[in-house]
Amino acid sequence: MPTYRLTLAYDGTDFAGWQAQAEGRGRTVQGTLEDALARLTGGERVAVAGAGRTDAGVHALGQVASFALGSAWNPADLMRAINAVLPEDVRALEASSCEEAFHARRSATSKLYRYTLDTGPVQLPTRRRFAGHVPWILDGEAVHAAAALFLGAHDFASLASAGGSVKTTVRTVTRSEMTRDEVTTGTWIYEVEASGFLRKMVRSMTGAIVEAGRGSWTVEALRKALEARDRREWPAPAAARGLTLVRVSYEQGPSGPTVRRE
Repeated sequence: MPTYRLTLAYDGTDFAGWQAQAEGRGRTVQGTLEDALARLTGGERVAVAGAGRTDAGVHALGQVASFALGSAWNPADLMRAINAVLPEDVRALEASSCEEAFHARRSATSKLYRYTLDTGPVQLPTRRRFAGHVPWILDGEAVHAAAALFLGAHDFASLASAGGSVKTTVRTVTRSEMTRDEVTTGTWIYEVEASGFLRKMVRSMTGAIVEAGRGSWTVEALRKALEARDRREWPAPAAARGLTLVRVSYEQGPSGPTVRRE
């Protein structure tokens, strides 16, 4: 069966996350996409895999989905057709055909997330859907030091929320940077890239950086909490609305993404 890859963007505010749920338990991005594909295939159910299982309220600029269809489509025609039946808060940005064994999640080599955080007493109401907010002014030196704590390979069990099912909680973080937004005063941008992420891991990272920046936790205390491998020892995660899945990367072969065979 022909296999296809879509790059998706969505406003996660009104979704109960990526992963399809039992009927009546909330609208999801995966369920919405599968319903849209069923309309294009005459009611045929299409199973869709996503690169990142984003939580309720989390957004995407570069989510990747893969699926097989019963008949061949020109990718450009497929993208136009799927956008014609998708709701306004989710859009396909790119479409391509790929190897049958390609899987959006299992074939990924890294993911990049961005957290947008407004600080100060009042948040502009126009930013409330896409930026987290804390009322404090954060110390720059402390937030940079806290972000650097996550670089490299670590066991991130202390940051994993209940409900995940993974073989290991070890992840390798290749980028972890806090920068100030050049346009919006008081806004910080946290970007983190890794081989993979645990459930609510990026939000837990951001929550810890905020606590260091406001002076409630030292970086050394965070280091010890990370080594404890106990979620009860870690600060609360940041709000979902500030988080966006920016990019998913794959190894590139001569004809597109290389499939990682497990």
